[in-house]
Order: sequence, then structure tokens, then C-alpha cells
Amino acid sequence: MARILVTGMSGAGKSTLLAELARRGHCTVDTDHDNWTLPDGLWDEARMGDLLTHHDDLIVSGTVENQGRFYPRFDHVVLLSAPLDVLLERVATRTGNPYGRAPHERAEIRRHTAEVEPLLRRGADVELDGCRPVTELADSIEGLD
Repeated sequence: MARILVTGMSGAGKSTLLAELARRGHCTVDTDHDNWTLPDGLWDEARMGDLLTHHDDLIVSGTVENQGRFYPRFDHVVLLSAPLDVLLERVATRTGNPYGRAPHERAEIRRHTAEVEPLLRRGADVELDGCRPVTELADSIEGLD
């Protein structure tokens, strides 16, 4: 395996994909949990740096403003994408994360999809369709060398 970052908009399926990869025995870190993201919305750079220093085989997921600082330390940056209507439907119905139900959060998802996703696309070396079955997505991640 390798060091892989899976990034994308809220509702793209990052957490679901990471759960499948963890189930398959991979070392994974979902930066939406366990205080990887600081109150200002940025990754804890010292902690992320330490993680990447000590793990050669690792799959990280998250989307934060300072993630680009770490791109050189990942073997692959994977953008998981889905159409806006799919993202909004998923965040409205998911159970593991309440983000995206409030009107201002949905507006933020719309804005981020228009403004941030193109930046993520430019920084990614692989883009996967988040509408594909999670098992196929996990197979694709496992196929990266």
C-alpha cells in the first residue's frame, strides 16, 4: 500500500469509504474525528506530520484548508466526487455526522462545491466517482501503488 489522502466535499462518501478500508484491515484516519481538526478548521499540523512520519501504509480522509501542505508526503491524493444533488441528499439523511442539515450548512456545501472542489481536483492525481459502490471504490484505492 502507500500513503493516500482521500478528500472531497461533505457527502461524497469519504467516511463510508474509510470504514470499508478499515474493515479490510488498512490503517485509516478520518480527520473529522478524534481532534485531528483544530477549532479553526485546520489540521493539527504537528500531529499530522507525526502521523505521516511514522506510517508508510496509511489512508487519511478529510478536507481542510491546510491539507495541501501535506500533499508532498502522500503517494496519492484522491478526490472523491459526486453531483451536488447527491451530496445534499446524503448529508440530509446520514446518521454519523449532523453537518449539512441546517440551511446555512447546505449553502456552505453549495459554495464549497463551486469554489473549493475545483481546487481539490487540481491537487488530486486520482478522481473517483463517489456514486460507485463502496466496495468498488475500496478496490480502486487498494489498486493504487
